[in-house]
Amino acid sequence: MLVGDSGVGKTCLLVRFKDGAFLAGTFISTVGIDFRNKVLDVDGAKVKLQIWDTAGQERFRSVTHAYYRDAHALLLLYDVTSKVSFDNIQAWLAEIQEHAQRDVVLMLLGNKVDSAQERAVKREDGEKLAREYGLPFMETSARTGLNVDLAFTAIAKELKQRAMKTPGEPRFRLHDYVRREGRGGSCCRP
Repeated sequence: MLVGDSGVGKTCLLVRFKDGAFLAGTFISTVGIDFRNKVLDVDGAKVKLQIWDTAGQERFRSVTHAYYRDAHALLLLYDVTSKVSFDNIQAWLAEIQEHAQRDVVLMLLGNKVDSAQERAVKREDGEKLAREYGLPFMETSARTGLNVDLAFTAIAKELKQRAMKTPGEPRFRLHDYVRREGRGGSCCRP
C-alpha cells in the first residue's frame, strides 16, 4: 500500500513501476483508493503484488484506514521538494502504528529527487528519520525511474521470505538489501 501526503507522487511511482511510464502533465488527485497488480519473478518464484494507491487528502483518511489492517507492506512517501510532506511523516507513522498490523513491512521513500534544484529536504534528514524509526529508506524518482523497481522488489523479497521461509534458510535482510542495491541514496541500519 502506498501512503503519504497528497502530491508526493504515489500514483506516479505506481505507474512507473507497473507500466514503466511517467505520468506527465496535469496532476489529478487519487479519489479514495485505487489498485494495480504486477507479477514479479523473485529468486525464481512468481510473486503477485496487489498494490493499493491511496488518496493523501485528509478527507479520505477514514477510507484508507480501513485498508491498513489488511496490508502486508506499506511504502510511506514524502516529496523531497516539500518540507511539509516530510514533516507529516511522523503523523503518518502514528496512523500506521494505530491501524496497520504490528509486523507490517514498512519502507520510507523520499520521492522526486529528479527535482534537485527545488529540494527542500536533504537526504541526510530522510536517513536520520529512517534510523530513528528503524526503517529502510531510499530516495526515488518516478520521473527517471531511480530506485522505483528496487523499492518494490525489496518489499516483494521480504514478503516472499516471510511467506516461504524454510528452516535453515538464511533470513532476507531488507535493510541490507536496500543499502547494497540502492543507487543515489539508500540507507539505513536501525
